[in-house]
Amino acid sequence: MKEDLVLPAPRGTAAEREREPLLEVSGLTKHFPVKGGFPIKRTVGQVQAVDGIDLSIGVAESFGLVGESGCGKSTTGRLITRLLEPTGGTISYRGRDITHARRKQLAPVRSEIQMIFQDPYSSLNPRQTVGKIISGPMEINGIDPAGGREKRVRELLEIVGLNPEHYNRFPHEFSGGQRQRIGVARALALDPKLIVADEPVSALDVSIQAQVVNLLQQVQRELGIAFLFIAHDLAVVRHFSQRVAVMYLGKIIEIGDRDSIYTRPRHPYTHALLSAVPEVTLTEGAGRNRERIRLAGDVPSPISPPSGCRFRTRCWKAQDKCATEVPPLVRIEGNREGHLTACHFPEDPTITDRGEDIVLDPALAALEETDQG
Repeated sequence: MKEDLVLPAPRGTAAEREREPLLEVSGLTKHFPVKGGFPIKRTVGQVQAVDGIDLSIGVAESFGLVGESGCGKSTTGRLITRLLEPTGGTISYRGRDITHARRKQLAPVRSEIQMIFQDPYSSLNPRQTVGKIISGPMEINGIDPAGGREKRVRELLEIVGLNPEHYNRFPHEFSGGQRQRIGVARALALDPKLIVADEPVSALDVSIQAQVVNLLQQVQRELGIAFLFIAHDLAVVRHFSQRVAVMYLGKIIEIGDRDSIYTRPRHPYTHALLSAVPEVTLTEGAGRNRERIRLAGDVPSPISPPSGCRFRTRCWKAQDKCATEVPPLVRIEGNREGHLTACHFPEDPTITDRGEDIVLDPALAALEETDQG
């Protein structure tokens, strides 16, 4: 039997350790088999949910992962927490490869990598009290903190803004925002170094979203926890994350610091995402200060993605080269240090008004012309 995975002791000064990546992902791949045939089922295809992505997260860093629904964001989070077995690539945590580590080997890592799930209703056991839900991870890992588990649970409830007297209540007695706070408390129970937050505010009202995001930021500042923040709400990601990666159809197509992605994007898909964010304008003409791009159709099927650049079927700059060559994720001229883009024909680094909207949907264009007429 293999020995438990032992994490290496921190090396160097505190400043050097902060510069070292806490988590490194290289060529991470997850393909789900598609079964078909009768009466004997066989594999007839592969759903390429995640197809060779690279990223790194530093100590106490907040890293955002954005993209359309179905692009592979949640699958990436579950691969990093090892809730799913990778098809290929490597996952390194604190310098140790945990890609295919067995359950016993992962035991010391499980407590340091925790997850906040998307749905605050289905992620809590309705038959258990709040105290049991939050103390469960401590019981499983054999952790008995000073003063006992109940005292620690009550402290965690207070940290996330809930009344410690809620210890004996059940999940159905709480609102959605309160349930998500319980999920945050459960993730903090083992003093993790990295939390994967899978769209933690998507099911909540806007006012409650702000409370939960502010809570996560406070927790990060006070406890020095790194976050992989997965979301499709670009405004929330901009508020929370220091670096952002844009994902499309299983691949990361652009990555950089927050300012570079939101004010100097280079990939056409990033431009389209940012232009789709609603903007409140109180005066006439105030909204004509940034570009407007409307894409046609849905994301192609991950079972049979387009050749070359996967965004080419919806891109207004696509050429023959885009169908035959996969664009590498590299730093292109005009990008800042650490700002990487996977595009053969990148856009200018600006999000200002183009003068004329890009509309790739003929039906939408005809409808707008009818309305104007």
